Amino acid sequence: MKLDTSGLESSSVPIFEANTELLHTPSFDLPDATNFDEFLQNAVQMVKPAKGTTTLAFIFKDGVMVAADSRASMGGYISSQSVKKIIEINPYMLGTMAGGAADCQFWHRNLGIKCRLHELANKRRISVTGASKLLANILYSYRGMGLSVGTMIAGWDETGPGLYYVDSEGGRLKGMRFSVGSGSPYAYGVLDNGYRYDMSVAEAAELARRAIYHATFRDGASGGVASVYHVGANGWKKLSGDDVGELHYHYYPVTPTAVEQEMAEVSGA
Repeated sequence: MKLDTSGLESSSVPIFEANTELLHTPSFDLPDATNFDEFLQNAVQMVKPAKGTTTLAFIFKDGVMVAADSRASMGGYISSQSVKKIIEINPYMLGTMAGGAADCQFWHRNLGIKCRLHELANKRRISVTGASKLLANILYSYRGMGLSVGTMIAGWDETGPGLYYVDSEGGRLKGMRFSVGSGSPYAYGVLDNGYRYDMSVAEAAELARRAIYHATFRDGASGGVASVYHVGANGWKKLSGDDVGELHYHYYPVTPTAVEQEMAEVSGA
């Protein structure tokens, strides 16, 4: 008996003869640029829409006051009026959000996880200094890759209140008061005029609320709700969340004007 091995013999006709184009590697023109890294950075900035926000924080005798608006924008388009720009990292620490919403939210969540792991490993809460340095080191390792983050880390630890500014280039600054975002110049004007270290909690909250309102009044990329948080020895607490449209009439009440002459309908004779 002879076995039929014809099926095992190689065919002279190529299997992909009809689709030979699939075997060729696709080619495309590379950009004509002497510095490709600079070209890539410019391209990223070109396609990224402009962003805007107003966040602020300052230290006073009873802790740290943190405030922010709630508007998210994509260029000239207002995409949301209810963004939570003050993120709770742990019960004694807050982070603010300015820049790309996704970048800030992800890295704040990531920082919260690392802070909790530090607490479990060392049996003590991480300091504000340590948390801000941890975030700065992470962002520095991603510099030049398109991240857009401008955040403040505010909290209370064993040494008292702490406030740091951290950005996506890995920069880290310690200070008594900061404002970040497109509306920050207007907020700084109100803060610098009314800030005192010996303010009460109520006075500090009113100053923060007024600074956010005036920034939203002048900056088109800021608006929505002005949220105010206080971080003290017992942790953070949200004090208020007011619509900036209603705050306008609180700071600039409408006064009724007397009518000089009222036109009355004359009845027919």
